Amino acid sequence: MSSTPSTRLSQQEHFHLEDSGQIERSLWVLEPPNPPPLRNKLFTPLKKSISSFSSNNKPCHRRLLSFLETLFPILCWFKSYTASKFKNDLLAGLTLASLSIPQSIGYANLAKLDPQYGLYTSVVPPLIYAVMGSSREIAIGPVAVVSLLLSSLVPKVVDPAADPDAYRSVVFTVTLFAGIFQAAFGIFRLGFLVDFLSHAALVGFMAGAAIVIGLQQLKGLLGITHFTNKTDVISVLESVYKSLRQQITSTEKWYPLNFVIGCSFLIFLLIARFVGRRNKKLFWLPAIAPLVSVLLSTLIVYLSKADQNGVNIVRHVKGGLNPSSVHKLQFHGPNVGQTAKIGLISAVIALTEAIAVGRSFASIKGYHLDGNKEMLAMGCMNIAGSLSSCYVATGSFSRTAVNFSAGCQTSVSNIVMAVTVFLCLELFTRLLYYTPMAILASIILSALPGLIDINEACYIWKVDKFDFLACIGAFFGVLFVSVETGLLVAVSISFAKILIQSIRPGIEVLGRVPRTEAFCDVSQYPMATSTPGILVIRISSGSLCFANANFIRERILKWVMEEENELAKGRVNFQEQKLSGRVNAVILDMGNLMNVDTSGILVLEELHKRLFSRGVQLAMVNPRWLVIYKLKVANFVDKIGKKWVFLTVAEAVDACLSSKFPEP
Repeated sequence: MSSTPSTRLSQQEHFHLEDSGQIERSLWVLEPPNPPPLRNKLFTPLKKSISSFSSNNKPCHRRLLSFLETLFPILCWFKSYTASKFKNDLLAGLTLASLSIPQSIGYANLAKLDPQYGLYTSVVPPLIYAVMGSSREIAIGPVAVVSLLLSSLVPKVVDPAADPDAYRSVVFTVTLFAGIFQAAFGIFRLGFLVDFLSHAALVGFMAGAAIVIGLQQLKGLLGITHFTNKTDVISVLESVYKSLRQQITSTEKWYPLNFVIGCSFLIFLLIARFVGRRNKKLFWLPAIAPLVSVLLSTLIVYLSKADQNGVNIVRHVKGGLNPSSVHKLQFHGPNVGQTAKIGLISAVIALTEAIAVGRSFASIKGYHLDGNKEMLAMGCMNIAGSLSSCYVATGSFSRTAVNFSAGCQTSVSNIVMAVTVFLCLELFTRLLYYTPMAILASIILSALPGLIDINEACYIWKVDKFDFLACIGAFFGVLFVSVETGLLVAVSISFAKILIQSIRPGIEVLGRVPRTEAFCDVSQYPMATSTPGILVIRISSGSLCFANANFIRERILKWVMEEENELAKGRVNFQEQKLSGRVNAVILDMGNLMNVDTSGILVLEELHKRLFSRGVQLAMVNPRWLVIYKLKVANFVDKIGKKWVFLTVAEAVDACLSSKFPEP
């Protein structure tokens, strides 16, 4: 009998300790440190960008060296650079140059520029990137998608046929703006802006652009002289039909030799690509095939005098080092705003492609690619390119794959490639005089299959139907309207997805999973059981704001009424209904809620009033740092009572079960 009081005393102490522990844990939630002020969020990215230089823990020369190593990664890895690595980079760079030279000429033609400007773009930007970029494999130069973008947008400002000099000036100015935007993204850590063009949208955009680029090459492949400036598939096919019909029926003769030469070498290029993919040891075959095609076709045209029989040839290619284009930049006039807009679009597209390519190969090699450093490097190289007669350059997937397969070790392969292209400009441009235009079209056509990823589109369809909508929207927008429209559709659908998720966030009723303390969504876990009279709700949204607050309030009140109706109809057993014939408490699990604005706070206050009028207690669980701070400043915590703020859902449920709620 003497043991009974001591047992009873130990139980009281146990409950007292549990209660004190719960109070302590509630204080952890209620008394966190104040969150950082808004100015820290705005200026911290800039501080981080220059933190290596401004650190006071190092001597001045060490700070300068650290800053230079951050700005120029080549200073870090060049210390351990060896002769064996240079051997691999030399081979990779020469292989890369054999592919880059013909592709650069073809992409310049696609951008409606003279051939030498494509070669210029393969000299200066790769050199700048080699010392500032952090990717070891990415190959820099002109690419098909950006070339198409410029050829479709810049002619709306200046007609390249009517005034080619003004057209080049606008292209160089666009390149400068693109570089400025890219560098700004890197300095201020605004890489998230590029992410608005989602992966799914990029897949659709690339596929649509590939088809449009292929249709554009019909001009060179068929030897058509009159061709539309529009890029949509209907206008291009209509232009091809009318041009061929006019040349066949009129006195102006159509020369099929262009088509024969182009198709013959296109078949050769596709076979080389197929063989190179099937046998990895023959990676060099598809890399060198374009250069071999250029040399052979040029030799055939020269020996057979095919240019006198209607074969269109490149003719003059200006040689020598990149000339300065500073005097051609335009910052005055009515078209500056339009030029800046094209620069922004080009900057985003170029960055998206380059970072996607760089990260893909970095993950294979097992190292991290800093997106902000990449943006800064891309921006600097395009700024330098705009001053030296280059147009927008970025990372090419096809050339990067060749560079990787050739065994490159560092970005020195870009330097080797740039030097080789420069030597070509100095010594061999005269040999390109008789290069047929059809061969440039076939080289571009052979590179397009890599831009169309049907398997990835099928994967997107299986995983996320909304993402597939963005993918197909970008595809059809580019294909049937314009490149600009395709981008706009893709970004609009991505924004719509974010908006819908914000306006209609996930709200879940939670139940306790048997034999655990975990509370999970009863829809996902049917075995989870709800506690009668207590409604546990989780808000699965990053923010409770003006866009979704009213929706959340109405959904919670609707669930309260439904729960009370179920209790009133006797859908729980008799003992439970005796304990609670109505909802006594609503517990909000706010662990996923990162922020709340004034509209959200007002809705919470209104929800509390309406629940209180029904005799229902409102409790909160694990509000995050910024959320609890704002709720305390708004005195909302005092209104519901500090004792109704808990660390875990289990503690909140236990507290509600042990409380006596008054009748409404």
